[in-house]
Amino acid sequence: MNFRFKTTFAFTDYWLLIMAFLTISCSEQRRTRVRNYPVNTPFVYANKISLSGKLHKDEKKRLLTELNNYWDDSLKVPKQQEFGILYKIKSPPTFDSTNILRSINFMNAYLNSQGYYYSILTKRFTTDTIKDQIRVQIFVDINPGKNISIDTVSYDLNDSILKKITLTNVKSALIEEGKPYSKQVISNELDRLVKLYRKNGFYKFTREDIFAYVDSNNSNFLKLTIDPFEQARLLGEIAKAKKLNPKWGISIQQRPVLDSSKIFQFYIGNLYYYPETKLSDLPDSLIKDKSFSESIHGAATIRYKKGLFNYKPMKEDTYLKKGDLYNEEKYFNTANALAQLPAWQNIDIKPEIRNKDTVDLYFFLTPAVKQSFTVDLEASRNIADIGLTNLFGISTNLSYNNRNVWKNAIQSIATFRTGVELNLLNSKDQSSDLLQTFLINIGHTYVFPKIIQPFKKWNTLDNIQNSRTLWAVNAGYVDRRNFYRVRNFTTSFGYEWKKGNNTFVYKPLNIELYAIDKLDSLDQLIIKNPFLKASFNEGNIVSQSFSFIKSTFGKNNPNKSNFYRLGIEEAGGLFGFIPGLRGSIYRYLKTEVEFRQSHKMRKSELVFRGYGGLGYNYGGDTIIGPTMPFYKQFSAGGPNSMRAWRLRQLGLGSSDQSERETARNAFRDRFGDMQLEFNIEYRFDLATIGGFKIGSALFTDIGNVWNIRKTNASDPSTIFSINNFSKDMAIGIGTGLRFDLSYFLIRFDFAYKLKDPLRKTNGGWAGFKDFEWTDTRANGIQIPNFALQLGIGLPF
Repeated sequence: MNFRFKTTFAFTDYWLLIMAFLTISCSEQRRTRVRNYPVNTPFVYANKISLSGKLHKDEKKRLLTELNNYWDDSLKVPKQQEFGILYKIKSPPTFDSTNILRSINFMNAYLNSQGYYYSILTKRFTTDTIKDQIRVQIFVDINPGKNISIDTVSYDLNDSILKKITLTNVKSALIEEGKPYSKQVISNELDRLVKLYRKNGFYKFTREDIFAYVDSNNSNFLKLTIDPFEQARLLGEIAKAKKLNPKWGISIQQRPVLDSSKIFQFYIGNLYYYPETKLSDLPDSLIKDKSFSESIHGAATIRYKKGLFNYKPMKEDTYLKKGDLYNEEKYFNTANALAQLPAWQNIDIKPEIRNKDTVDLYFFLTPAVKQSFTVDLEASRNIADIGLTNLFGISTNLSYNNRNVWKNAIQSIATFRTGVELNLLNSKDQSSDLLQTFLINIGHTYVFPKIIQPFKKWNTLDNIQNSRTLWAVNAGYVDRRNFYRVRNFTTSFGYEWKKGNNTFVYKPLNIELYAIDKLDSLDQLIIKNPFLKASFNEGNIVSQSFSFIKSTFGKNNPNKSNFYRLGIEEAGGLFGFIPGLRGSIYRYLKTEVEFRQSHKMRKSELVFRGYGGLGYNYGGDTIIGPTMPFYKQFSAGGPNSMRAWRLRQLGLGSSDQSERETARNAFRDRFGDMQLEFNIEYRFDLATIGGFKIGSALFTDIGNVWNIRKTNASDPSTIFSINNFSKDMAIGIGTGLRFDLSYFLIRFDFAYKLKDPLRKTNGGWAGFKDFEWTDTRANGIQIPNFALQLGIGLPF
C-alpha cells in the first residue's frame, strides 16, 4: 500500500511537470485569451517594434523598452499576465489604421530626443480571423540610423563669476566631445549647472536663465567662397558628412538679464526656529506674532511658548550658518536631517530675502507625540528544540518610547519581554512538566542626535549628514527546565551617519557577557552528540564592528538599481592579550558581503542577489574551541534564505552529522563559520482585489554553510573545500504568493529541493523517475524534500 502511494505521487507530479513544460513551450499567442472584444470587428491584438542597424545590445534593449511607451493609447494592448505563464486581454481597442501614423510621430520624436535624427520608420499590420474575432497585429520596423555625436562644447556666459564657477567644475560636465547627443543629456547638464550655481550663492538663479544652443553645421565646411561650383561641392560634402558622421556643437549660454538680483550672490542671515509649531499654524502669521518668548544664540533665535526644546539638537542638524554663501544642497540636507529626528513629525523651512543679498531662514518644526507605549503578544511553535520536539510558546513585549529626553530630541526606548514555552502539544510518553522554558529580557536604548566624541573641533564631521550616537544595554535570563540556565548582559556604543547615498555604522565597543549553568539532561545530550558542545560554550565577546551600505540607480536606466553591503566585526584583538581573560573571551574576525541588483519592468521585476559570509576564530583557545560562538555563526534555511529548507536546517556542507547524531531529538540546527548564497527571483503581478495587490514569484536559491576549521567532533564533510564545492552546493526552486497590503506584505513561498547535498541518490539531484516528497536518511529519519514558508516582507 505504501509503495502504491509513493508511485501515485511520483506519477502525478511527473505528468504535472510535463504539462507545465508543454504549456510554457506553446507560443504566447496560444497562451493568450481575449475577453470583452468587439465581435466581428477588427481589434488590436498585438503590437511589436523591431530595431535594425548597428546598435550595441544594451542600447538596443534600452530603445526598445522606451519606444514601447510611445504607442498611441488606441493601439496599446491591455494584456495582463496570469500565473506567470498565461495572458489575458480584456476589452481591446477597436483598430483604426490612422492611429498608426500618430504612433510613428511619437516614436520619431522620441528618437530625435535621443540623437537619432535620421531614422527610417516603416509600418505594417496583419489580420487574423478566429471565429468571431478579427485580430490585428501591428508592426513598426525602425532603422534609427547613425546617432549624432557631440562635436564641440562651450560655455558662453556673460557673468564672470558664473563662468569661473562653471569652468572650475567642468570635469563634472555631463556633455563631452565625442559622446552621443540627446536632449535628455543636455537637460541634465542644464540642471547640473543650475544646482551648481545655487550651491554657490545664486539663490534666485533658475533654469529659465540658461539655455543650450545647438549648432548642426560643421564648421570645417563654412568657408567663404564666391565660386558657385565650390559652394555646390561644399554643400554636397556637408550633406554627406551629416549622414555618415553627424556631429553637432553645443554652446551653453545665459539669457539676457532682466532682473539683476538673479546674478547676485546671497548670504545666509539670521536663523529663526519655531520648535512648537502646530499643523494648523500659518508660517506668515507666526512670523508676525509678537507674543513668543525668545532665546537668542548668536545669529539663531528660538521662538517658543512652552519651552519644550533646547537649541542644541537644532544647531547640530543645521548645516547653514550666518555669513555663509547660500547653498541649496546644505539647505535640503538641513531639512532632511531635521526631519529624521523623531522629536518632530513635520519640518518646513521658509527663506526670506532681506536687503540686497541676504537670506533669513525660518524653521517651522511640528512636534511629534513625545511618549508612546506599546504592548505585543506573540505565539510560536517550537519544533526544533532539545529534548522535546513540539512546544507551544507565548510571550509579551512591552515598549516605552520617549522622543524628547531632557528637551534635547534624544530618543529613549525601553523594552521588557517575558515568555514561556509549554508542553501542550506532546504525546503522553514525553515529559509531563507543563512549563518547559521561562525567559525574561529587559533593554534600554538611547539615540543621541549627534556624534558624541572627545575632540572639541573635528572638521570631518561637517561633511556628514544625519549623524547619530547609539548606546544600548540589554540583560536577559532563560531557564530551560532540566537542561540549562543562561544569563546574559550586552551593551554597545556606536555611531551612525550618512554621506550622499552611503550609510555608515561604526560600533567601537560591543560587550556580550554570558553565563551558562549546564544541567544533567544537557550533559547527557552532549555525551551522545559531541558536536553540540560548541553551542554551549561560555565564551564572552568584546568586539568592534563597521558596516557600509550603498544604493545606486542606473545612469541610463533608472529602473535598474544596485544595493551593496559590507560588514566587518573584530573581537578580542586587544583584550585577548590580557592573561586573565584567556579562555573566557572569543577572538575572531567576521566579514559579510552582499550585493543585490533589481531590474524593474512595467508589471514585473527581476532580482539577483549574492551573499558571502566568513568568520575566523584566530584565538586557538582550547577551552572555547576553534569556531566562532554559534550565535555569531551563519545559518541557512527559512523564509529569507534557502527557502526549500526549514529554518537553520541546511548544511554543514554535505555532512549528515546533525541528522545522524540526533535521531532521537529535534535539535538539528546547523551553524557554520562560512556561508555562500546566490538567489534569482522573478516577481510579477497577478491581480488587484479590494485595494490590495496579489503577486507571485518564481525563484531559485543556491548555497550552503560550512566550517573552515576542523574540530575533534566534526565530520570532514562539514569543512569547506574547493574540490567538494559542486557536491556541497544546495539548490532549491519554488514559487509563491505575495499579498501587498500597502503598509506591509505577507508572503507564502513553496520551494522544492532540486539538489540536496545529503540526498544519496543521483548525486543529490531530484529526478522524475524516483521523485519523492520525503527522503529517508540512513538512520530512518524522514526529511521533507520541500518547505512551506511564511514571511513578512520580501526575502531580499
